[in-house]
Amino acid sequence: MDIKKELLDILNDPLLDGARPFAKPITADDRIMQKISEIKEWIAQNGREPQKDGGLKEKLMYASLTTLKKKGLWT
Repeated sequence: MDIKKELLDILNDPLLDGARPFAKPITADDRIMQKISEIKEWIAQNGREPQKDGGLKEKLMYASLTTLKKKGLWT
């Protein structure tokens, strides 16, 4: 019994052609970094921080920015 050959035969099976590894789960740190990037991009496009009285997207950015500031993640 040749384990390496059997393993290669299994991995080369056409039934596994579409198999892909699971995506890495998004962590809380990943979400925070994504939100910071979104806010920085919004500021770059608009030339100012999001305001409480703006449109829906701006209000959401404002709420996220306020939370980041309270947690000390935004200076």
